Amino acid sequence: MLADLLSECFATDLEETWERERTATPVRAFAVQLHATGCSLRETKEILRLLGVERSHQAVWQWVHRLADSGHNPPEAKPKRVAVDETAVKINGEWSWLYAAIDTETKLILDVELFGRHGTDPAAAFLHRLSEKHDLSDTVFLVDGYGYQTALSRLGLSGRLDYVERNLIETWFHTLKVRVDCFHNSWVGSHGSVREWFIQFVQYYNFQRPHQALDGRTPVEEATNYTVPE
Repeated sequence: MLADLLSECFATDLEETWERERTATPVRAFAVQLHATGCSLRETKEILRLLGVERSHQAVWQWVHRLADSGHNPPEAKPKRVAVDETAVKINGEWSWLYAAIDTETKLILDVELFGRHGTDPAAAFLHRLSEKHDLSDTVFLVDGYGYQTALSRLGLSGRLDYVERNLIETWFHTLKVRVDCFHNSWVGSHGSVREWFIQFVQYYNFQRPHQALDGRTPVEEATNYTVPE
């Protein structure tokens, strides 16, 4: 059952390609700065349009994430407290569920994965995947339902119900959906393209986006004293 659920995770569609680059570097740099200061992709696109530059959401997104090394995965961590949850996203008119886990101390997103259904079994599959990437021996998971507690028990992991500190993961989901305008309604495209956008957003959030609660540091800098190159 666990192997089936892990294999259900949507693989990246490698045949999908971004539109070819044709915009001057200063314009791309300006767009990236706008997005970094809090403008959504839609807002950034509209500001560029007012300046006479017509580009798509996907183009702006690509510019932003070229700053993050696509080979970077979240560093291996030994978190003390981890908030975990899932959120529904509509893809081609049908619902799927994004699972995510965040270290509440460093704000580091430890992993994300997309499933075609939700419940105790997908939660267990996601937690198993998480345990293969990070040392969870001293971790307490903060969850909002008994289904997660059942999943944690299956894997021998510790957890407790928490409706305050775990709000951090809900805040992250909100940030994701605001910054990725495609999720305001329904994503049109392959599940692979959706998963790739999630992965790229995690890379941007962990490695590039300064966090106010971390005194302007990124989660990776907080977790590892890593410095993102200029």
